[in-house]
Amino acid sequence: MEWDKYFLEIANTVSTRATCTRLKVGAVIVKDKHILSTGYNGSPSGSPHCTEIGCLIDNNSCQRTIHAETNAIIQAAKHGVNISGSKIYVTHEPCLNCLKHILTAGISDIYFAEEYGSTPLEQKFAKLGLMDKFYILKNNGYYKAYKLY
Repeated sequence: MEWDKYFLEIANTVSTRATCTRLKVGAVIVKDKHILSTGYNGSPSGSPHCTEIGCLIDNNSCQRTIHAETNAIIQAAKHGVNISGSKIYVTHEPCLNCLKHILTAGISDIYFAEEYGSTPLEQKFAKLGLMDKFYILKNNGYYKAYKLY
C-alpha cells in the first residue's frame, strides 16, 4: 500500500472517534512518514458531545464541534510538536476556516478522500488569494493539494 493511502486509511480510523452525529471526520498530521498528531471532530474537552445532547446547528453547520483538522493542530501545539512543513491527511475536504488553520500552521500538503461542501477547494484557495501557490490533483481516488515552491 502506498504511503498516502496508508495515512488516509489511518485518518478514516481516527474518524471513528468523532462525536458529531452529522459527519465523522478524521485527520492525521505526518512528517517524514511519522505521525505527529491526530484529530477528529468533536466538542471541546469537558463539553457535552453531539452524541449526548444533539448537534447545535446554525447556518447548516454544527457549532458544537471543533473540526478534525483544527483538533489535530491543537493537539500538536498542546504537546509541543512542531508541524511546520508537514502533511495533513483528512477524510473530507477542509472547510475554509480549517484551510486557514492548516496554512497558518505551516502544513504544506493537504490530502483528502472526499469532497465536502458546496465550495470546491480551488475556490477556497482563490478566496485566500493563494490559487497561484497551490496545485490540486485528483489521483488514485483521493485529492492532493500541494504548495508550489
